[in-house]
Amino acid sequence: MKFEQYSISPDIKKSLSKLGFNRPTDIQFKSIPPIMRGEDVLAIAQTGTGKTAAFAIPVLHLLDERKIPGRPDGIKCLVMVPTRELALQITGVFEQIGKHTRVKTFCVFGGVEQGPQIAKLEKGIDILVATPGRMFDLVSQGYINFGRIEILILDEADHMLDLGFIRDIRDLLKFLPKNRQTLFFSATIDEKIKELAYSLTRKPIRIQISPKDPVAKNVDHSVAFIEMDDKRFFLERIVEENPDKKILVFVRTKVRAERVKKAMERVGVNSETIHGDKEQKERFEVLDKFRSGEIRMLIATDVSARGIDIPGVNFVINYDLPEQSENYVHRVGRTGRAKERGHAVSFCSQEEKPILEEIEMYLDKKVKVLEIGKGEYMETLDFTKDHDNDWRSLLKEEAGLSPKKRKKK
Repeated sequence: MKFEQYSISPDIKKSLSKLGFNRPTDIQFKSIPPIMRGEDVLAIAQTGTGKTAAFAIPVLHLLDERKIPGRPDGIKCLVMVPTRELALQITGVFEQIGKHTRVKTFCVFGGVEQGPQIAKLEKGIDILVATPGRMFDLVSQGYINFGRIEILILDEADHMLDLGFIRDIRDLLKFLPKNRQTLFFSATIDEKIKELAYSLTRKPIRIQISPKDPVAKNVDHSVAFIEMDDKRFFLERIVEENPDKKILVFVRTKVRAERVKKAMERVGVNSETIHGDKEQKERFEVLDKFRSGEIRMLIATDVSARGIDIPGVNFVINYDLPEQSENYVHRVGRTGRAKERGHAVSFCSQEEKPILEEIEMYLDKKVKVLEIGKGEYMETLDFTKDHDNDWRSLLKEEAGLSPKKRKKK
């Protein structure tokens, strides 16, 4: 079934056609009809399946159909999300699909001046996309009123729970009309998610798109066994052998992100970092540079693993394995988006092997191993331009092969 066959606004169909959206994805096909009927929905689908459009299309249609021309009538839909980057991304989707409708979308988040946000709110909007902190600040100051909300959407609900937002979600209910439609979208499902979802919804339609392999089919993912101190050399080689490719590198901590960036600088590789210590303006600038191709490599902590749609990422490199197994899926899902082919390579050191075992248990399958022979391994160390590091001595000392030790034997 094509979008042109749906009973949705011609203005929305026009936008979908211009965006190249001809047929719905599985999650869109199953979600759009019940949302348009006004039913509550609990939807579980992995990253990269088109979840945002699955609720944006029907919500835009419903609000555009109900909107009275020339009469601002308060915020009709609230989309609550865990991160600032996701808020901007979702707002962009609503704006693109709703470009030719009368529906106005806006997002609020912390880390920036609230003045411009207040000015926009006072002009009147229909859909508000918000992170919890700034949203509650503006509610308490009287700039946001949820008395006319008709639709509540919780996106990336599992991540909101991970970040400790469950109390914020509960507090939000005090401000919302009881008679509303609730849409609950999550990448994973467990007992906590179920409990929260069923406490917020009324007889929801449950939709679950869960292939046996949670990693998208168009992502080739594999693991290479590389010692911790050698990872930078292998990253350097991947970059040098793929000069025109866009590479997203995930590390465990903010400190690690900056160290890897400096290591790449020493070998002439230009990169940027994104993590929690960055000012919001700087984070936006870095993401824009990466999206546009101005920089080819972005080094990120897990703050960027969830829900961020960066087009054309050719490689995801798990420089450090994620401590939470499910984050592996979210990370590698940054490549191979839509119909693109993607590649994900994880660097696993000796001390990270227990983490790899947990990931494989979560996936219920083994991750393909990239076999690296001893000669190829040493060739990669020789390949580096980083001549300031006496890695040969370190390597020999670790292996117990230094000349002095040999003489003693």
